[in-house]
Amino acid sequence: MEVGYSQAQAQRVLKQRNMLVLACASLGVIALFALVGAASKDREVVLQPVLTNPLTISSQGVSRQYLELVTRDASVLMFNRTPQNLEYWIESVLKITHPSAYGRLKGELLKIANDQRGSSVAQYFTIEAMKVDPAGLTSEVTGVLHTLVGRQEVSAIKRTFRFDWTYSGVELRLVGFGAVVPPGEASKSGGPAAIPTDSTDALQ
Repeated sequence: MEVGYSQAQAQRVLKQRNMLVLACASLGVIALFALVGAASKDREVVLQPVLTNPLTISSQGVSRQYLELVTRDASVLMFNRTPQNLEYWIESVLKITHPSAYGRLKGELLKIANDQRGSSVAQYFTIEAMKVDPAGLTSEVTGVLHTLVGRQEVSAIKRTFRFDWTYSGVELRLVGFGAVVPPGEASKSGGPAAIPTDSTDALQ
């Protein structure tokens, strides 16, 4: 009786061991295939065409390179518009705007678009210099703001614009911008050194 019981116990243990060995072997095969697949898979890095190095973003903060690129693109977007692209212009600016500034900025953009719609006035901006502060989440871009009526350029004014940003998670969003007034001009007019950066007067 005891011999039969011992044999049954041995058979049960042997069966459990075999199942465990089979499970380990299956997991090993799966891991091997996963490693082979990962090694043979093409590595993909998202690059903008003008970049020479991979660009990464982190929840720890914004890199100088990333802030420069976003400021460059935001400047081109913000200060280049025609009566024909106003709807796209508004939609694109609002896509990079933080929710806290969305309503106010949308109202200002719509006001500008309504004034320009149906006219022949267009603007474009040529960048000459840029300063960025990743720690303070601000950036300044200097260049020439060109205004055209039809095909004729009626003004070309050197301006500096400041952008204020907020960074949450891995999202950089616009919270304000405005034209920086040189100290000399501010003292002549008695006004502040800079237009508040939640103003869109610089767009008009």
